[in-house]
Amino acid sequence: MTRLRLSSLVLIATLFGGVTACVADEPAAADRSAENNPLENEMPEELGVAIDRGFTYLVSQQNADGSFGRGRYGKHVGITALCALAFMADGNLPGRGPYGDQVESALQFVLDHATHSGLLAAETSHGPMYGHGFAALFLGEIYGMNPDDKRVRDALVKAVDIIIGTQNKDGGWRYNPVPYDADISVTICQIMALRSARNAGIKVPKQTIDRAVQYVRDCQNADGGFRYMKQTGGSAWPRTAAGVASLFYAGIYEDDSIDRGLEYLMRNAFPGRSSSGQAHFYYGHYYAVQAMYLAGGESWQKWWPAVWEELLKRQASNGGWLDHYAGGAYSSAMSLIVLQMPKRYLPIFQK
Repeated sequence: MTRLRLSSLVLIATLFGGVTACVADEPAAADRSAENNPLENEMPEELGVAIDRGFTYLVSQQNADGSFGRGRYGKHVGITALCALAFMADGNLPGRGPYGDQVESALQFVLDHATHSGLLAAETSHGPMYGHGFAALFLGEIYGMNPDDKRVRDALVKAVDIIIGTQNKDGGWRYNPVPYDADISVTICQIMALRSARNAGIKVPKQTIDRAVQYVRDCQNADGGFRYMKQTGGSAWPRTAAGVASLFYAGIYEDDSIDRGLEYLMRNAFPGRSSSGQAHFYYGHYYAVQAMYLAGGESWQKWWPAVWEELLKRQASNGGWLDHYAGGAYSSAMSLIVLQMPKRYLPIFQK
């Protein structure tokens, strides 16, 4: 098949209708990003072999109804979406490419679980807004590549509406679709979904993004790291990665909060160091690699070879990656998305 590489669908200056961003510095920021500055030998042969083994494992984890996930997280729209995005990061689309059937089946599962209210959630979902954010991101990427699919558009518009309608007074989101509490982990899921939808042509109010940006800023500590919620709390590298990435996806590319967050990640989560082996390893590196890719320059040059080498060391004999909390499909999908960043296929990773 002919693989697709989509250019950015909107200019930074118009992203989210002009959300607070350093427009004057955008050309310099774009020049530094990894999108247009590939490293020498970014995708060595051994990395390609590991990705192929990962795909073989991931195919084996898909359920008959198109979903991914087992046990506590069985038939989970968020995990299903992440697995589909892992295949799409290789250029596969519904019905197109070596893993097009897997993407199509996953898409059908997500659409089958698009509720009348707009919430994307299967019956077994725990904390549905978390999975909803990943599923809405998936629909946004699908619709951006195929804007003629009315089923996807209808589900995506409703999914975006429920995100907008459940933002809390501080600007964030929490596990349930009600505008009360908020945490940075669920909040970035919604920001990424909104970014993807906006790139695909779905209307997203500027005020929604501005308020989300303020919430993220309010979660940063003096050491540059991010805490879990707006209230007092310690910094941790996985949520710091999520915090930095969320600012990038909100259209902010030159900012002191980003610089301090990146420095915190370099100090506390550089791949291969013992501190990066704590809980939420795959979740943290899923966001950290995005932050470093969008930052580009020295950040990407240092981070990329270290993270893919670390992930290859952690790959199991069956080709997957194991997370004892959420299961192998979840951690394998996140690992495969990380390892395929240099392929530059998914629109969400483009400035």
